[in-house]
Amino acid sequence: MSSGNAVVARNVRILREQRGLSLAELARQAGLAKQTLSKLEQGTGNPTVDTLFSIAAALGVPVTRLVAEREQVMTVQRAGEVVWSKHSGYESRALDHVYGSGVIENYLVRIGHQHGGAGGRSEPHPVGTLEHLYVISGRVRVGPVDSPVEVAAGDFVRYPGDRPHLYESLDGESLVHIVVSVPRVQPGTGGNSATHGGKPPAEPSSKR
Repeated sequence: MSSGNAVVARNVRILREQRGLSLAELARQAGLAKQTLSKLEQGTGNPTVDTLFSIAAALGVPVTRLVAEREQVMTVQRAGEVVWSKHSGYESRALDHVYGSGVIENYLVRIGHQHGGAGGRSEPHPVGTLEHLYVISGRVRVGPVDSPVEVAAGDFVRYPGDRPHLYESLDGESLVHIVVSVPRVQPGTGGNSATHGGKPPAEPSSKR
């Protein structure tokens, strides 16, 4: 299995499972033979550009999401660069799409010294987990431990939750809204709080 095929195989499988699609259903929506998709997910296929575009369209993602290493999944949306859509009587701002055939968790998290420390570190969650974080107030450093980003009020960031990640307030107390999408319910969770067991995404910790 080449490294490129392995990346595509892993990404297609994770994205398919996040959407709760069977192999047969994704193949049908992409207009492919089930055997073709099965070989691709096993890393033994040799997909054409047209095949990749068909799969990406069926999954509702740009084709780059299929061929890029998952470490590149982080997305940052700065408050000053967003476009608000005008509607009758209100304006809206799209943050992100959240997929998950298992559990979608919502948290408001206060980070700061008055809560036991400047921040915390969280261990990896199930494979395919994504965290979508919007900063309500303050300024924080968040994301994978080896590549965090600094975001402020009004900023949005999405990053992989299946790698060690951190939350650190840089400006007193910070308040953030976090949506955690888990691809599927993990055994033994009973379908509730599959990622954190009802706890916030990270508890205050002295680890850095």
